[in-house]
Order: sequence, then structure tokens, then C-alpha cells
Amino acid sequence: MLKTMKRRTFIKNGGAAAIIGTGMVTQGFAGANDELLGDTQIQHGVIFTLKYEKGSPETKKFLLDGKNLLTSIPVVNNFQVFDQVSAKNDFQYGFTMVFNSKEDYQTYNEHPTHVGFVEERWMKEVTDFLEIDFEKYA
Repeated sequence: MLKTMKRRTFIKNGGAAAIIGTGMVTQGFAGANDELLGDTQIQHGVIFTLKYEKGSPETKKFLLDGKNLLTSIPVVNNFQVFDQVSAKNDFQYGFTMVFNSKEDYQTYNEHPTHVGFVEERWMKEVTDFLEIDFEKYA
């Protein structure tokens, strides 16, 4: 019984924290809004580590600049910045955003603002990252 209780506690607390920590659930849990992502939409997320100390002025500037630059691209929706809280990985932060279509996602990838941010900031200041893109499963 104790083993089951611990597992349930882990799933209840750790599982929710892991999902929220990745930022991949942006609107709430199923039930509150069962259709979180539209049929043609793509949720793009990246978790990453910066070369700076957590909370440093350089970190704050990178996160704010990333938000300001990337949200200036017209096809970017629901942009969020996250502080990683899961003890299960070493990444520090996350960005997530939604695109209405694969074409919008491609537009974002090729947009001069995105390309410039990657070349001028991301490649110089990010030490490790994981990118993941989702579309709604049938």
C-alpha cells in the first residue's frame, strides 16, 4: 500500500510539475479545455541552458530579448518563457509558442528576426538545448 501511495504522490506532484516545467501545456489540464491545440497547429518548444548564472542580468536580458524579438514575428502565437523546475534534467529555461500551420512554422524558421536571433544570440549564449515540436495526434 505504501508503495502505491508514493507512486500516486509522485504522479500527482512530479508528473504535473514535469509537464508544466516543459511548458508544453499552455492552456490548462484536459477537462478544463480539451482542445488545447487546433488540428493544424504546431506547438514549438525549446528547453535550454545559458552560459550565465541563473538570475544574472545577462540571463534576464537574454530571456527578455528573446521574448521581444520572437514575438515580433507575426506568425508567433502564445509565446511563453519558462523557468525549468524539474530535477530530472539539467536545462534551465524554456520558450514555447504556437503556429497555426506548418507554413507558419516554416515562415518563422526562415524569418530574418529568428535567423538573426539564432546567429547573434542563441549560438553564442546557449550552451545546450532540446527542441521539440508537436502537432495534435489524431
